[in-house]
Amino acid sequence: MADWQQHTPQPGQQAERRPEASEHELAARIVEVTAGGGAVRVRVDGRGRIRHLAIEPAAFEQRDAELLADLILGATAEAQRRAAELSPGADRPAGSPLPGDR
Repeated sequence: MADWQQHTPQPGQQAERRPEASEHELAARIVEVTAGGGAVRVRVDGRGRIRHLAIEPAAFEQRDAELLADLILGATAEAQRRAAELSPGADRPAGSPLPGDR
């Protein structure tokens, strides 16, 4: 077998590497969403995993626990929805901007 043939990846080998790179790229992307006028801030990576949650001290004032919980859940759900749009298989029209790229 010629040298170039030994170093040429087989069809299945190259396809295996693409999802890994894609997963790494998704992990590196960050989506941030705020709720309650900025009182709650959630950051998730491109895979939808929560990476940061910040609650301003003012969020505890003049709000009950149930409302604060709703703000956190709403911001988290929206951030995860936007992160799902980043994945290669997401239904997004070709050429449309990614969330956060606007």
